[in-house]
Amino acid sequence: MKRIAILATNGFEESELKSPKEAMEKAGFTVEIVSPESGEIKGWSGGNWSNSYKVDKTLNQVKASDYNALMLPGGVINPDQLRRNEDALVFVRDFFKQEKPVAAICHAPQILISADVVKGRKLTSFISIKDDLINAGANWVDQEVVVDQGFVTSRNPNDLPAFNNKLIEEIKEGKHEEQHA
Repeated sequence: MKRIAILATNGFEESELKSPKEAMEKAGFTVEIVSPESGEIKGWSGGNWSNSYKVDKTLNQVKASDYNALMLPGGVINPDQLRRNEDALVFVRDFFKQEKPVAAICHAPQILISADVVKGRKLTSFISIKDDLINAGANWVDQEVVVDQGFVTSRNPNDLPAFNNKLIEEIKEGKHEEQHA
């Protein structure tokens, strides 16, 4: 039984949390929303606040070793909040150190820049953060989905079908010895 963490806070792009979560649950994985705050977090959709989602665990209740993989939804607000949270950055770094699959879509790689895990990695993202990723040492490419040793990235909600398929594939494969920060 695979257990997956989705790390998010208020302002995540709703489709980028909902679609991967549903796809992973359909694949038989246990998926938990992990957040700095307890209760519920609110999504963002179409330029407005959207639905609320129940937080299963707070960051202070979990560690990377509790999970088989990590998924990071984008949005503009969500990554900006998480990249300034040291507990979130430690949580993210630990997945890389433990060679576990990590997936990030849209603006979520901003968290990875702050966690200092993108240098030398091939990835993609929303176009507006391309320069930030390149400046952080990433090998940025414009592709629907990019996989680099258990590290899955996509550009935007239009890429969700390909992103979900690769995310599930990498989780099923398990740890990747070449996964690194």
